[in-house]
Amino acid sequence: QVQLVESGGGLVQAGGSLSLSCLASGLTLSNYAMAWFRQAPGKEREFVAGLNRRGGSTSYADFVKGRFTISRENAKNMVALQMNSLQPEDTAVYYCACVFALLNVPRRSNDYNYWGQGTQITVSS
Repeated sequence: QVQLVESGGGLVQAGGSLSLSCLASGLTLSNYAMAWFRQAPGKEREFVAGLNRRGGSTSYADFVKGRFTISRENAKNMVALQMNSLQPEDTAVYYCACVFALLNVPRRSNDYNYWGQGTQITVSS
């Protein structure tokens, strides 16, 4: 049974930082492309950042470039998202997701078949 469990969400002031982690079980993470998505109230789920199974190729949404960094530790079956310079518009539920054995980094949510339960990030102004 595949499980993705996010942690690290919370409340932070604008300009602050948070780090999210996603721990995977029931699969070998090194065979999967990983990504973070987010969904704000009343909005569609959107791609935030992703990396391919080897971690050599990353992709970021324009609105997080230079502020967020995605990384993975395959030995720990974990992927992380470091978020700096957070702004109120970053407030959302953040989800990690994975898809088997791709060398690229898909950016559409429909491309991913395993999802975590989500963790809330709230950025106050």
